[in-house]
Amino acid sequence: MSDRVCVGAVAGAFGVKGEVRLKSFTATPEDIAAYGPVLTEDGARSFDVTLTGQTTGALTARLSGIITREQAEGLRGTRLVVPRDRLPALPEDEFYHADLVGLSVHDSGGALLGRVQAVLNHGASDLLEIALPGGGGTALLPFTREAVPTVDLASGRLVADPPDGIF
Repeated sequence: MSDRVCVGAVAGAFGVKGEVRLKSFTATPEDIAAYGPVLTEDGARSFDVTLTGQTTGALTARLSGIITREQAEGLRGTRLVVPRDRLPALPEDEFYHADLVGLSVHDSGGALLGRVQAVLNHGASDLLEIALPGGGGTALLPFTREAVPTVDLASGRLVADPPDGIF
């Protein structure tokens, strides 16, 4: 598990006075401003986030030190992270996406199916993108209790009971 978790990304400038369009990856989008200063992924920059409103598919915000449209546009695509210890503890059977990436995936008999490469959500529910062993491509596994009955973060693995035809 990483000591930092991505909580959002800058989608571009908003207006002419340094505001940004901010994609929040938190359960409640507005919480992105509640975790204290956010950092760039490389840790080189830190920003206080002040939410100013909403726009289609994003929040609008001011990031400390960003005062021009050009500065805001220069941050387009920047992923924003916070130290893990600032995030709330999760109830049992809930997981941060960052904790799932990298886990090995095994079937109920113990055979290796692959490794979680990404967690995707296109609106309906989460999907695990599984990198198949030996560079054999990827498979998408629904992240439901039926398809993934066991997640064991301590041992770095999950057990899958995939629907027919996925692997």
